[in-house]
This record gives sequence, C-alpha cells and structure tokens, in this order.
Amino acid sequence: MRTYEGLTVGPAIFQMGVSAHQMLPARLFTNVRAFALRAESSTSVVYPDPRGEPDLRREIAAYLSIARGIACSPSQVMVTSGFSAGLGLALRVLGLEGRKAWVENPGFPFARHGLTLGQLKLCPIPVDVEGIDVGYGIANEPDASLVLVTPGQQAPLGPTLSLTRRLQLLDWAEQRNAWVIEDDYLSELQLGARAAPALASLDRAQRVIHIGSFSKTISPALRLGFVVSPPSLVSKFAEVSACLAPAPWPSVQLAAAKFMADGHYLRHLRRLKRLYSAQRAALLTCLGTQGLETVSAGLAVLVRLPDRASDIDIAKELLTFGLGPAALSPWYATPETARAGLLLGVATSPETNLARSSERLAEVIRRMI
Repeated sequence: MRTYEGLTVGPAIFQMGVSAHQMLPARLFTNVRAFALRAESSTSVVYPDPRGEPDLRREIAAYLSIARGIACSPSQVMVTSGFSAGLGLALRVLGLEGRKAWVENPGFPFARHGLTLGQLKLCPIPVDVEGIDVGYGIANEPDASLVLVTPGQQAPLGPTLSLTRRLQLLDWAEQRNAWVIEDDYLSELQLGARAAPALASLDRAQRVIHIGSFSKTISPALRLGFVVSPPSLVSKFAEVSACLAPAPWPSVQLAAAKFMADGHYLRHLRRLKRLYSAQRAALLTCLGTQGLETVSAGLAVLVRLPDRASDIDIAKELLTFGLGPAALSPWYATPETARAGLLLGVATSPETNLARSSERLAEVIRRMI
C-alpha cells in the first residue's frame, strides 16, 4: 500500500472487494491491450452494440447455464460497467420511484444508497443464518415492489439464502408482481461446498433480474459486469442500454470473451478457490491465536467487537499500519440495529507475515476497546 496526500493507492492487507494481486490473469490483460491496439488502428469504425459484444454475451450465457444454473439466451444478457451500472440500468427499466424496496440489514451500503438515489423507500429486513428473513418482510412490508438480495452468500455476514426462503421469496414476488434484483457478486467463487445455484435458476414467473460482475473473480479494474433480463423486459433493457447506459469499451469485452471461450476463466476460478480457502484457514488460525472472536463470511472473516467499540475509529487506526479491514457498523441501515465488527478480506490476506499482521490487528483492537 502507498499513500499520496491522504489517498491510498493499492490494496491494504485485509482490504475487502479486491482480488489477490498475484492471481490477476496476465493473459487476459495482454489480450485487452492487443484488442485495443487493433481497434485503434482499424480503418473500419462502427458504433458497437450498446447491449455488449455478441461474443461476450454468448460466453456469459453459456457460463451461467453451466455454473449458476440459469437458462438464458444471449439476447437476455446486457454487458455493463460493473454492478453499479447494472443496478442503475435495472432501476431505470423498472421505474419504481416512490415505491418500497426490501434491503438486507446489514447489507451493501453503496447498493442501499443506489436505491435511495433511485427514489425508492427503503425497508430494512433482518438477516439471520438462513439469509434475509422473508417472513419478516411479508409480515411487516408486504406492499414492497422490489427486493435487493445477495442469496449466494449474504454480504457481509455470509450465509446462503435457504431453499425454503428462496421459494417463499419467489412465491411472494409472483403474487405481488414485485421484482427481485439478485446481486450475485461472488458468482461461483464461494468457498464452502459447491456454490449454490443462482436464485434466478428457480424463477419460473420471470420476476428475478440477475446482476453479476467480474470484479471479485478477476479484478474491479476491468469495470465489467452484466445483467440478465427476464424475457418480458428484454426489449426495454435494450432500449435503455442504447440510450442511457451503453456497454463498456469493446476491447475489454472481446478479451474477456476470448478468455472465457478458451477455458481460462473456469480454470482461474478453481485456482482462486484453492488459494482463498488456504488463506482463509490460515487467517482464522492466526486470529484464533490472538483470542479474537471470528466468523467466516464469504470472502471475508468477521471479527466481532463489543457494541460499545467504535469499529470505524479502529479501522482508521489500523489503516496507519497498512491494514485495511472494513468497519461492520456502516453496513447496517439504522444506527439502532448496528453491530460493531471488522471485516477482513481473505483475498488480501497473504500467508506471508500474516501472523504479524494479525498480532498488530489484535494490539490495536485491545487498545481501543
């Protein structure tokens, strides 16, 4: 990690949301540069398809069928500049301004803020070991028009949405004509047993909009994601994409398509899962040695803190030592429901010097609680 005038450049140890630097696929980034160079020197200049390059949309549809259980055609896939662009595209298509939306509590703060910017009224729904509490939502906010959910591995606590609740959510959405946005931020990169199929794979009423991203599986620097539209909304998604949210630079898309078509993406995911599983096990061992209370949470490890502790202040203090865990409390929608904790990214927890980093983490926590 380097710092220039207060700006942090490069990932800190324990930082969330980025991939392991040593696992970035050099072949893919070489292809990005090569495709870009050929495009710049090409004499044939045309407007690209605003929905995304056909090759990449075909590869994404094929991957989703194999890895996530989603039967979709390339025409349903819209390529976006990451998750945030996909969320913005979906909200523009749905046009639910002024309506209620269920959000997980705790849940991803930026996604929650995105719904607020989209002029939706947020309804925080608690999360437990089975994921979002669908029964609570039906009992307390039955007239909601949208649900934003992370069913594969709940962000940030990590549980997979149970089958019972998946079916309950889909049944309610069908009855209410509500929409469900599935944030499949980890895709197949789930470190427990075999990754749970996507919620959209169970959707028979066409109420689920599936959003995926390559940020966690490859790199956030690509700014590459995708939306899978229900068949009934394909033309609307295409129209909004063309006018307001065209797909990112074609060279990145074409390189990603070739990377997937040649089989490198699936092999890359398998290597990542092996590496991250080993790093998570080592991290849990080191933190346990320091006597810290920990819980596995997807691609993070949650260190629980006393509720009186200021996890935000602790996280700021740790950053001065090159350690970048995220405070848990901002993930909660309301201060009265917030719990204190630190989220440590597994991808940025290399085993080299991990014991010393864990010791420093524990020292700062003990000094500040």
